[in-house]
Order: sequence, then structure tokens, then C-alpha cells
Amino acid sequence: MQENGARGVKTLLSKARVFDGVSPQLSEPSFITVVDGKFEAIDATRPKGRFDCEVDLAGRTLMPGLIDAHFHAFATETDTAKCERYPQTYEAQRARLNLEAALLRGFTTIRDVGGGDHGTWLAAEQGLFPSPRIFFCGRAFSQSGGHGDARAPYESSDLCGCAPRGALSDLLDGVDALRKASREALRQGAHHLKIFMSGGISTPSDPIWYLQFSDDEIAAVVDEARRRRRYVAAHAYTADSIMRAVNLGVRSIEHGNLIDLPTARAVAAAGAFVVPTLVTYDALYRFGNDAGAPSHSLEKLAEVRERGFDAIRICRSAGVRLGFGTDLLGSLHAYQRDEFHLRARVEAAPDILRSATSINASLLDMEGKLGVISPGAFADFLIVDGDPLKDITLLATGSEGISQIWSRGRKVR
Repeated sequence: MQENGARGVKTLLSKARVFDGVSPQLSEPSFITVVDGKFEAIDATRPKGRFDCEVDLAGRTLMPGLIDAHFHAFATETDTAKCERYPQTYEAQRARLNLEAALLRGFTTIRDVGGGDHGTWLAAEQGLFPSPRIFFCGRAFSQSGGHGDARAPYESSDLCGCAPRGALSDLLDGVDALRKASREALRQGAHHLKIFMSGGISTPSDPIWYLQFSDDEIAAVVDEARRRRRYVAAHAYTADSIMRAVNLGVRSIEHGNLIDLPTARAVAAAGAFVVPTLVTYDALYRFGNDAGAPSHSLEKLAEVRERGFDAIRICRSAGVRLGFGTDLLGSLHAYQRDEFHLRARVEAAPDILRSATSINASLLDMEGKLGVISPGAFADFLIVDGDPLKDITLLATGSEGISQIWSRGRKVR
């Protein structure tokens, strides 16, 4: 649970070495002032004045709280079709547990890209349970037979009434249907919209190479988001689906495992982001069978699992802004921090840490407010025993390197 904090409380964090979310090296021991849940000042010497609370960090690392930009709080089963069968009140409680656990792993912000809604966000904002900050889209948009369609090929909603009710995504066909769904999601406070543009792992009827939605349908979603000063994220594995996405104005490419260099250059030129999610494939490969993943997911896995590492190399060479996400399902959420040691196979620690902090904050349109240690930013931060810029495994699953987690200016127990 989170410790209670009162407005006006002035906290001094003494002698911390700071990773500010951008610099490739730690600062000299510094004094950081936190007031009303925000950083007020960072000083080289102890500031004068009275403080309500002082924490001596004795040279430990202070860094921004982690941001997971591809999270599914409501993906409570590795077989996502099962999520459709449970009462929504039950699923909300299971989602709450996923969010609480993410916070205790050091993720002080998550972007939910399918399932999380206004009610979940409101409960978290009001402190009804310990939670990361939530940026949500509501339900993702899938065409019939697309990546969000959980029906088996032999099921027909016309005959059996078995169409998904929308635990993680909605089935929408046609420009008018997509415009209405976009407007409804934005009316309900969605921070972004999510659309499936290629096949995926978790659903049964969509090959990875399957290009989904027409150009007119995609353009309608992008138009609605832009007019509300929001953006569109797209599930897209293949180079051709990614190229379609950026040409039609999509800002955030999810996964991107099968990208090629020309497409990566187009993403960079458009100022878009790619959010890799290596850990979901690794966890499914290692534990999916025991965790109840469906056979079609395990069969499709080979098409994309190892290609994610190549995609990161390609995107880095093209200058693409790379975010940080996990996309875990069910019990596999426990491996959320494995993303760090997987990314370390192809990236340097400072690049990984920037992805999980300041770059993700830019993706969320929260530049300067999240993902950085600077005056005016929200005081969501971690205390790490050691230097994660030199040893990224301090943040990986099983490590006890994170000694304190602070959210909204308060220490998380």
C-alpha cells in the first residue's frame, strides 16, 4: 500500500546520485526537494530551510519510475479468449491485482493498450488502490477476423451469440462504425486509440502477414484522434503493415518485429515511435504451455520471437525512437522486468533506460512531467542500490536492486 501524504509536505532526498532519464551517466551526490508530489529543486549542496521529512540516500541512485508503454491490465489469462467469459466485475478485481503488482515492480506509469478504461483510471487517480498512473485507450479496435477477434473459426455470432463482448477489444467494420467507436472512446477520456493492423499471436484466425482494415477505416480513426489532440497506436508486425500505418498517420507502432530498414527509416522520418515487447515472446516460449496459452499462440510464436532483436537493431540504425513495453498475459505478468535483460542483448543500458523513462514519457505526451528527474516533474521515482547505467540487471526480475519505490511523491510500501 502507499503511505499517506499530506499536501504541503516538503521532503529532502539527500546525497542521491541521479539518473535524470536522459544523461548517460549519474550525477554527483545531489539534494532533491519534493513538494506536493513534484520535484521542486535539485541542488549540489544542501538547501537551507526546514523540511518535514529528510531521506539520506548515501550515494544510492535516484532515477525516474519505470514506464511500461504496452500493458494489458485486463489480460488476466494467457488464453485471452477466456477473459471474455468472466463477469466484468471479477475481471476488474483481477486487473487491479495486475496494476498493484506492476507498481511494486517499479513501474509507476503504464499505458494500457486494450482493456483499461475510464473507471480503472478513475479508481487509480482517486487512490482507491495502489496503482501506477494509467494512460488508457479503452478497448482496442479489430475488424471481424482480425487480431482482436477471439472466436474460433467454427464459431458464428449469428448462430450462437458467441461474439466477444469486448474485454480487450471491439469488433468494428466500416468507416462509420470506427468513427463512432473513436468518438465514444475519446468522450470517455481515452488518452490514445488502438487499432490492429496485422495478424497476431493470441487470436486464432489471423495469420501474422494479414493486413487488416482498409485505408479509409484507418484514416478515419487517425482523423478522430487528431481532432481531439490524441494519437493512434497500431499493432503491426510486418514491414508492409508498419509502412501503411505511418503513411496513414499512426504515431505508435506496437511490436514491429518484422520491420525492415526502409520501413524503419520511414518511421523515423514521420516522427513515430516503435514499442518493442520482447518479453512476451520469451515468457510464452518458456512458460506458455504450463500457463495455459492456446496452441495457436505457441505455433505462431516462432514467426516473430527471435526477429524482435533484429528489429531493435534496425530501428536503432535508422534513428527510430524506441519505447519500452511488455505485452504480458495472465500469470506471465510476473516477468515484466525481464524486458531489461532481453533488451541488453542488443542495446546499451543508457539507451534501454531512456526508452523506459524519458522516451516513453514523450510518447505519452508527458515530456518533462514523467520519465525525468527535473524541477516541475512528477515525483515518481526509484531508489536503486548500484548504478543501473552500468548494470541493467539491477532492474531485472529477481534482482533486489530497487530498494524504494515512490509514486506521486509518496513512498510505496
